[in-house]
Amino acid sequence: MSRYRMLQYKDLKKILKQDNSGLPSVKVALVGDTATQFLATAIQGMGVEHGYHIDLFEAEYNQVERQFLDPTSDLYKFDADIIVVFQSTHKLGEHHSTLSVEQQSALADERLSFVASICENPAFANKKIIYFNYAEIEDTVFGSYANKVSSSLSYQVRKLNYELMNLSQQYPNLFICDIAGLQNKFGRDFMFAPNVYVSTEMILSVDALPYVASRVMDIVCAIKGQFKKCLVLDLDNTVWGGVIGDDGLEGIQLGHGLGIGKAFTEFQMWVKKLKQRGIIICVASKNNEETAKEPFEKHPDMVLKLDDIAVFQANWETKVDNIRTIQSILNIGFDSIVFLDDNPFERNIVRENIKGITVPELPEDPGEYLEYLYSLNLFETASYSNADKDRTKQYQVEAKRVSLSKTFTNEADFLKSLNMVSTVSGFTKFNTPRVAQLSQRSNQFNLRTIRYTEADITAVAEDPNVIDLSFTLEDKFGDNGLIAVIIMKRQDAETLFVDTWFMSCRVLKRGMENFTLNTMVERAKAAGYKKIIGEYLPTPKNKMVENHYTSLGFTKIENSETARFELDVEAYQPRECYIDTKTV
Repeated sequence: MSRYRMLQYKDLKKILKQDNSGLPSVKVALVGDTATQFLATAIQGMGVEHGYHIDLFEAEYNQVERQFLDPTSDLYKFDADIIVVFQSTHKLGEHHSTLSVEQQSALADERLSFVASICENPAFANKKIIYFNYAEIEDTVFGSYANKVSSSLSYQVRKLNYELMNLSQQYPNLFICDIAGLQNKFGRDFMFAPNVYVSTEMILSVDALPYVASRVMDIVCAIKGQFKKCLVLDLDNTVWGGVIGDDGLEGIQLGHGLGIGKAFTEFQMWVKKLKQRGIIICVASKNNEETAKEPFEKHPDMVLKLDDIAVFQANWETKVDNIRTIQSILNIGFDSIVFLDDNPFERNIVRENIKGITVPELPEDPGEYLEYLYSLNLFETASYSNADKDRTKQYQVEAKRVSLSKTFTNEADFLKSLNMVSTVSGFTKFNTPRVAQLSQRSNQFNLRTIRYTEADITAVAEDPNVIDLSFTLEDKFGDNGLIAVIIMKRQDAETLFVDTWFMSCRVLKRGMENFTLNTMVERAKAAGYKKIIGEYLPTPKNKMVENHYTSLGFTKIENSETARFELDVEAYQPRECYIDTKTV
C-alpha cells in the first residue's frame, strides 16, 4: 500500500478494474445496519493495495441481528474467514430515543451482550470478528452534564467503547476497528456528511471511506501475519535536530521546553513506546560510530538510549547497505521494516533499491512528524504478550553472535562454542499464549502457515492423537525463548502427519532444524509410528522452506495434489547438531 498519501475513494474504484487475479484471496463478510455498498468497494480496493483479493459478501441493509441469529442466513452459508460488523452510533441513537430512561441506562449492556453472543457462537469460534466501535455524536440534550447522566446517549456510547475494549481482551477472536479514534483525529465534519446521509443512509463520508477501509485492512493483514516488526531510524534531523558531526553535542536540538527540540524529544518518546511494545528499533546513519553514539550516551535530554537500539549501524556505507545488514542480522523480511529519514534523496534511494520496505514521506517540519505518523497506523498488530518486551535484548544478543561467528573459520566450531541448550515440552497453560502468538506471526519458516488461537492450542494439547512439541533455545549469550513449534497428527496406525512446523528465523543456521527433526523422530518411534509425512503449502513469504523436507532426508511423494514428503522413522539416522536437550 502507498504509505506516502492516502488514496481517494475514486482511486480505490479504479484499482478494482485492474487484473488482480494473482493475489492471495481472503473471504470477508461485511454486515452493517446502514448503507455499506461504498464501504464494501473501499475495503476491496484497499485490499488490493495491501496485496490481497478480498472475496467479499455484503449483507443486506440493516440485517445484522438476522444474519447472526438465523443459522440459515447468507452469512452462515458464505463461511467467511473474517467478519466485519458495523453497527453505527446513528442507529444506536434511534433505538435510544424509543426506550424508557431505565432501558436507556442499560443500552450499552444490551449491545455488549449481543457482541459477546457473536464471539461465543460455535459457528463463529474460528472466525475473526472485526467490530467497529462507536464514533460519538454530541446531541447536546444534556450538554456537558451528559457525563453525569447514565441514560444519556453520550454516556452510553463512551461506556460501550470502554467495555468493547474489555470484551476484546476476553475474546481472542474479537478485534476492534477504532473509527472513534479516526473521528478524534479528523473531526466529525470530515467523517460524516449530513447531506449524503439523508439521501443514502450512508454514515461514512466518501472522504472518510479510504481511512476506514485502510484500518480494516491493517487488522486483516495483522491477522494474516503481515505486519511491521522493525523501525530503522536515521539520526541527524530525524531523531534530533541538527547534525551531530558538525554541531556537536551541545548544538543539537532536543528538550522538553519550547522550540523544535520539543518535537524531536516527543518523537523519541513515541519510538520508546514502540520499543516497549516489542517493535525492534535500529539505527542506519551516515556517521562515525563514536560520534553517532555520543548523544545516546551523554546528552541529558535523550529519551532513547543505546539499550533501546537492537542493531546500531553508523558508518559511511549507503543507507541501503546498512539496512540490508540490519535485515541479515534480524532475519526478517524487508516488508516488515519501516525506515524513517528526513532526507528525500535517502528515502528515494532506499525505496528504489529495497523492494517491500515502507518508507514514509516525512513532512519537512519536524513538528508535524508525529501527527503524520499517527495517521499511517504503521504498527498494527493482532497479538501482544509480555515476551514482546524482551525482543530488543534478544536482537542485541543476536548481533553479538553474528560478530562472534566472523571470528571462526569453521562453522561447527562456532556452533559448539555457543553452548546451546533447548527445552522441549508439550503445550502447557504457560506457553500456550506464546505458541498461539508465534503461529500468527511466523511467515517465512512456516511449512503450512496455519494460524491458531489460544483455544485451538489448548484443544490440540488435549487431543490424544496429536504429538505437540515446543522448543526454546538458549546459549552463552542469552535466552531466545520459545522459538519452534511442531504439531504432528495421527493419520493412521503407522503414520504421523506434520500439521504444523514453524520456527523463528532468528535461530536459523544453528542446527535447530536438525535438532527438531531428531526430537520428532524420537517421539514418533516411542509412540509406535513408522512414517512421518510432511507437507509444504507455498505462500508469498515461505519460499525459503520450499526444499526443507528434502534437505532433511524426506522423499517426495509423487502424484500428490500438494507437495508432500515421507520419512522412514525406523531407518532414520539422527542428524548432526550441537544442542543439548532439557526436557520437561
